[in-house]
Amino acid sequence: MTVEKQDASPIFDQRPWGSFTVLDEDEDYKIKRIEVFPTKRLSYQKHAHRSEHWFVVRGIAKVTLNGKEFLVKKGEDVNIPVGTAHRVENPDAEELLIFIETQTGDYFGEDDIVRFEDDFGRMEK
Repeated sequence: MTVEKQDASPIFDQRPWGSFTVLDEDEDYKIKRIEVFPTKRLSYQKHAHRSEHWFVVRGIAKVTLNGKEFLVKKGEDVNIPVGTAHRVENPDAEELLIFIETQTGDYFGEDDIVRFEDDFGRMEK
């Protein structure tokens, strides 16, 4: 069975911490390539409708899950269950962190983010 996609071009979005490119998506998953600039980090956040799986392809990720920090190296991965507070940070001063994020769930909108901390002033009022 062949499934045709309406738009095969990737969606790119620049952020203050780096960028992401949506590689593929459907109604029950989304796959992103995420780049994090040296010494930058994403917000400490959680989601109500999706889980995430991160696979590091370049650099080292400093990951925080429910307040516990650990390193994830190139070739390693981590699972983030629905509702888990999480953050990824690039602790390296020179090298770009790149990882592939696979989201699974029933909703993937950017409004399914509850932020607890953010370095760029994107906290909900």
